[in-house]
Amino acid sequence: MLRLTDFIIDCPDTMKLATFYSEVTGRPVKAGSHEDWAGIQFGEIELAFIRVEDYRAPQWPDSEHPKQFHLDFEVDDIEAEQSRVLALGATLQRDSIGPNGYGFRVYTDPIGHPFCFCHNKGVTWTDQGPIWPKSD
Repeated sequence: MLRLTDFIIDCPDTMKLATFYSEVTGRPVKAGSHEDWAGIQFGEIELAFIRVEDYRAPQWPDSEHPKQFHLDFEVDDIEAEQSRVLALGATLQRDSIGPNGYGFRVYTDPIGHPFCFCHNKGVTWTDQGPIWPKSD
């Protein structure tokens, strides 16, 4: 049996980054988290943060300092969520929202990891590409 249990992010300050993502997701930092390991539980999967000496931050989209990973979050109201995460220390990097209101925006967290807010609810993904919901 194989089961994904953790998604682990390298960082220089576990509690600072765990607090950022705790505030982004509305989920608490796990009890027992500390300066070397911190986590946020999402059902059976933990988003975890591990302290790394001599951490080198990604510099998205620079391939010399690759992104290492990114997280996608589906949101209903990108504008409201954007205001909230910018106030938490995120930086908007790219806006790819189309005229129909669907698409994504790329942000970086306070230490440079990219993450996206996506507005794709109701989109059907096919081999030929997305089929967008009809606008009223």
